Amino acid sequence: MAPNPTIIRTVEQLGYRVTVGDVATQAGLNVAEASQGLLTLAAEAGGHLQVAESGDIVYQFPQNFRAVLRNKYFQLQLQEWWQKVWGILFYLIRISFGIFLVLSIALITITIFIIITATSSDRDSNNRGSSYSGGFFYFPDLFWFFSPNYYDTSYQQRRYENRQANELNFFEAVFSFLFGDGNPNAKLEERRWQEIAAVIRNQRGAVVAEQIAPYLDDIGPTYQQEYEDYMLPVLIRFNGQPQVSSQGQIVYYFPELQIRASKKGRQSVPAYLEELPWRFSIASSGQNMLSAGLGIVNFVGALVLGRLLRDGVVAAKLGGLVAFTQGIYWLLLAYGIGFLGVPLVRYFWIQWRNKKIAGRNRDRLFRARLLTDPDENLQQKIDFAHQFAAETVIENKDLVYSTETDLLDQEIEHSAQIEAQWQKRLQSGE
Repeated sequence: MAPNPTIIRTVEQLGYRVTVGDVATQAGLNVAEASQGLLTLAAEAGGHLQVAESGDIVYQFPQNFRAVLRNKYFQLQLQEWWQKVWGILFYLIRISFGIFLVLSIALITITIFIIITATSSDRDSNNRGSSYSGGFFYFPDLFWFFSPNYYDTSYQQRRYENRQANELNFFEAVFSFLFGDGNPNAKLEERRWQEIAAVIRNQRGAVVAEQIAPYLDDIGPTYQQEYEDYMLPVLIRFNGQPQVSSQGQIVYYFPELQIRASKKGRQSVPAYLEELPWRFSIASSGQNMLSAGLGIVNFVGALVLGRLLRDGVVAAKLGGLVAFTQGIYWLLLAYGIGFLGVPLVRYFWIQWRNKKIAGRNRDRLFRARLLTDPDENLQQKIDFAHQFAAETVIENKDLVYSTETDLLDQEIEHSAQIEAQWQKRLQSGE
């Protein structure tokens, strides 16, 4: 079985020497999953186990272990290859909508021009073109949108200023206008557990439920908060243990998260889990206006073209490009409707979604503010939790065994160290 990619990335981020608690905290993984994943990675990538006198284990990995895995597992090679290929394919998909929009407008414009030109010629020759003489006199004005005069100096200035915040090209901006830029909270659950684990680490492995509540959802009414049922998933994920004080107050401590492979300061953690609001588009306002304007031009042009082609006589008479355009006319019209309809529906959906997000953020913020001015009962719980707070940093001097060297050599070295310590004590008169 190939190692977990999340654990591979986490080990690299932590400097190749980690404990189970380090990985579980950094990645927000289940302690059992982190433990099993580290064992698998050590076995497959040539990692070593370092055992401290306390019995705690540190995993040490070579810095080239990813290359070892890549040579060993075709699956990892395939994943890396597919990530590169998918990056190119997805970019082509993104720009294809803008390309199709330009082609659609160009095709509609050229077809209308051919039809109007042919109709004008017929009218000059036999004076029977009056049916087209008045209805579309206004149409060339539609293409003023494309004229150089449309892009005035002020527009160019605004566009230049917006490039500081956004570097999307035209085709990328069209895709962003249509479909947005992905879920801003796609990794919300991963972030949730990372922040919870960081809070526990910052409290040296012992917390009260109120310190975790700002990062959870669906806690429910007050009576459920009092019973603290919402802490069960946290206990299961990080192998926590509850402790009850003489006053009946419950605190929680997490032994695995109290063990580190290296000494580090407190990790910066937000006061509560904040969901990011959905944005309509990261494209600049000028780019969105341009996309919408082109969409309107494309849709109106499709309607005008449909009126010219409605009886099929013109296409049959002119043939060529006009006949081809009539054959795909419903595709052009559907694209024109979808180009304006999809962003409109998405806009209202985003407004509804952001109201839900704002409500959840407000609830978490309310629970976080309770910690800024704790009442007497909460302060007693926090003080009781401090009794179980601890932090163990396993350094090289604390090791009694490592798979990096032969066991007999380690036993001889360890015995020599013990003997040296006794000699030192005897000389000092202890």
